[in-house]
Amino acid sequence: MTPVPSRATRTAATPADQGVGPLLRAWREQRRVSQLELALRADSSARHISFIETGRSRPSEEMVLRLAEHLEVPVRERNALLLAAGYAPRFPETPLDDPALDALRAGMEQLIQGYEPYPALVVDAMYNVHAANRGILMLLDDLPEHLLRPPLNAMRLTLHPEGLAPRIRNLREWRGHLLAQMERQIALHRSEPLRELYEEVAAYPVPDDAPGAEPAEPVPYFALPLRIEHEGRVLSFISSIATFNTPMDVTVAELAIETLLPADPATVKYLQSLLP
Repeated sequence: MTPVPSRATRTAATPADQGVGPLLRAWREQRRVSQLELALRADSSARHISFIETGRSRPSEEMVLRLAEHLEVPVRERNALLLAAGYAPRFPETPLDDPALDALRAGMEQLIQGYEPYPALVVDAMYNVHAANRGILMLLDDLPEHLLRPPLNAMRLTLHPEGLAPRIRNLREWRGHLLAQMERQIALHRSEPLRELYEEVAAYPVPDDAPGAEPAEPVPYFALPLRIEHEGRVLSFISSIATFNTPMDVTVAELAIETLLPADPATVKYLQSLLP
């Protein structure tokens, strides 16, 4: 694995520029929560929430963390709120190659290797790939070298016209799904680097004859499949993403394990024969 890029998802504005009140108000409005509702959740009062947001009252460190928890503020941004309130950051950002995360790295490697022959990978908040098993490497066969230079980026690999995009049989559907996923992440993290990545991959050209939805004889799936061609065969996968529960480190909070579950018996049989 390679280390998570330092401050990969830092937002454009610095906490000191705004103060904790406006930042908390922005998160509350983004979550569409009223001052009264937030107060009830945080065992406070709407008056106190109003005073915090307008700067008339300085919240305690505990109150900042409590409000951030109830507003589902990402761990990285909780540090920003603490700094804006005049407190030290609570959550460290440990490089992924740090010995302190040896057990984490080993566990993730074991997990994705144990998932073989089905594809699985580990990405960070910028969709940079930190680990991938043989199932993923199989799908990346014959991609141009410039797309395979580290750090690998899952969105570029998938949507670039020289990447996997020409092989995806339901490209318009899958592309729409990925872009919508990135839009949700941007709304959650308010990350300028992530927005720049979104604008880059959204601008990749899509051929007029790019396949759209299902084939002429659709197969019933329980979720939107990724239908991708490999050596003349069309493989179908359902994507599942797992994150860590209650992370206490920024790096760990921004990691995700994506697994591709075969969506039909033919895909299962092919992968098992190819990667025994």
